[in-house]
Amino acid sequence: MPVPPTPADDDRGSAGRPLTPREAAAHPVTAARRRPALFAALIVLAAAFGLGALLAVRGSQPPGIDREWMAEIIEHRNPIWEVPSLLFNAIGGGWFAVFVVPLGVLAVLLIVRRPWAALYWALACGASAGLVQLLKALFGRARPHDILVAVDPGSFPSGHTANAATLAVVLGVLLARRWVWVLGAVYVVAMMLSRTYLGAHWMTDTLGGLLIGVAVGLLGWAALAGPVERERQRRRDLAAARYADPSPGGGGAR
Repeated sequence: MPVPPTPADDDRGSAGRPLTPREAAAHPVTAARRRPALFAALIVLAAAFGLGALLAVRGSQPPGIDREWMAEIIEHRNPIWEVPSLLFNAIGGGWFAVFVVPLGVLAVLLIVRRPWAALYWALACGASAGLVQLLKALFGRARPHDILVAVDPGSFPSGHTANAATLAVVLGVLLARRWVWVLGAVYVVAMMLSRTYLGAHWMTDTLGGLLIGVAVGLLGWAALAGPVERERQRRRDLAAARYADPSPGGGGAR
């Protein structure tokens, strides 16, 4: 039984030796190309922790941008906006976001035989949820007072936003389509707005959630870019071979 490639194999040739400069240039994802993603992820993650620490130092007094934004939201609340906000509240958290979406995407990736992509997705979802709970416990920020939905303790960071950002980044990487990135960005922004509209989070909480989701997506990509890209390339090669095969069973162009 063939052994699946590991992330370390990404920087080695077929004989297990280090790649030559010529091979590295032709190789889809080398360590040098993964390094920027790793550095960016660490910077974004540090920014999330730094923002949480800054808010914790301020204590119960939210920064001016939080107070002003919340005042605007409360002043302009309208049933027209409440309905979509409640919808985002439902799909972005609870059993749907914790079980249905992660397990559904995982199942699809396994069915289409992309185990490395499935591993990337599973690790990103787990890491995002874990980091959110860690920061909530670490900083213990109080939520706004005028809340329209039931929430658990801990305002920073926004778990709904972190979950949305993780989904957007990972699916954007895996599907590699511009429209996926655009829809993902729209979904994240809408989730951020809905969390503040419902009074469940301060604006800076949603920013923290965004940073967590982006950091987790980049960290997972830095770790698994090699096997995920090889897996994707094998599927492309197989599809091209099937299309080019002129035999009756090849399914290709006649």
